[in-house]
Amino acid sequence: MTFERKNIREMVGYIPGEQPESSDVIKLNTNENPFGPSPAVQKALLEINTDSLRCYPQPTAINLRNAIATHHGIDKDNIIVTNGGDELLRLAINTFVEADEAIAVAEPTYTLYEVLAQAHGCKYIRFSLNKDWSLPDNFAKSLNSSNIKLCLLPNPHAPSGTLLSVDELAAIANEFNGLLLIDEAYVDFIDPNLDHDCIELLKQFNNVLLLRTFSKGYSLAGLRIAYGIGDLSIITPMQAKTKDSYNTDYIAQKLAQAALEDQVYAKKSWNFVRSQKAILKDALTDLGLNSVDSQSNFLLVNVPELINAEKLYNGLKQHGILVRHFNHEGQDNFLRITVGGADENQRLLSTLKQLLMNS
Repeated sequence: MTFERKNIREMVGYIPGEQPESSDVIKLNTNENPFGPSPAVQKALLEINTDSLRCYPQPTAINLRNAIATHHGIDKDNIIVTNGGDELLRLAINTFVEADEAIAVAEPTYTLYEVLAQAHGCKYIRFSLNKDWSLPDNFAKSLNSSNIKLCLLPNPHAPSGTLLSVDELAAIANEFNGLLLIDEAYVDFIDPNLDHDCIELLKQFNNVLLLRTFSKGYSLAGLRIAYGIGDLSIITPMQAKTKDSYNTDYIAQKLAQAALEDQVYAKKSWNFVRSQKAILKDALTDLGLNSVDSQSNFLLVNVPELINAEKLYNGLKQHGILVRHFNHEGQDNFLRITVGGADENQRLLSTLKQLLMNS
């Protein structure tokens, strides 16, 4: 006998990236920042009075929201702080999508989206990306034709790292009748010369919700803290009705604010990742492993069929290096490799060279 709802019983849960048991393993499979958090985070942690932990945290993370508002030049009421970006995704689905309505994605995409849709019990509609990872023509028109209530778009895209421009996203938001959630988990790694800023979309459209996280750009994946930005009609029902009363803890709120306010350190880490990514991309190309132009902190590497991506993944793993291999149709000849520290990247490259010579 089982007490699970039918849709829960039939679904397959999300499988996170492998977590190694040994500290000797180089972990390039979950897109973490090779830099540690800002020294300001360590200072804020040491200054926390543990007596404060006997009380509940501020329910809407007001101080952090004020800091985020100042950082982006927006009103605090347009911000909701969540327990990781995944909670914001769940809140958006629970708050805005009826069980008989549909969510849409452009595949390949972040596999958690489908898991959340299955758990909610709503429809999940897939549109296929073009071979160059761009959106199909007339994407917004197709969304409307399918009566889509919520569209989830990671940008920079996962798993490719490609970027939709603000103008492209504005055109979708303008035509789309539903809610457009732009998952900007990797936004901090975008080349600043592109002057990419989706905050501007919020001044034009009331159907756009942006997801930002401290996990990647601020090296705080272990804290599980993120935030959403949108029109009051989007933020208010999540903030006042569907969010857990105390969804983010006191320590996470304090440390995230410290990280956000140290922009000098944050930008230093982003610049480091960009420079290492360029070096890594060129070196991989020299090895015959071409990768997609990425605006994230990872590279999606195309492995020739004769070499076999899964075999290469397993070979790296045997040498203590974890990367990500998605055993899905259309992705099985790719490896996703997080940009690591300089020494980690060099060890990856030397190991790859050895494996390729022996293949």
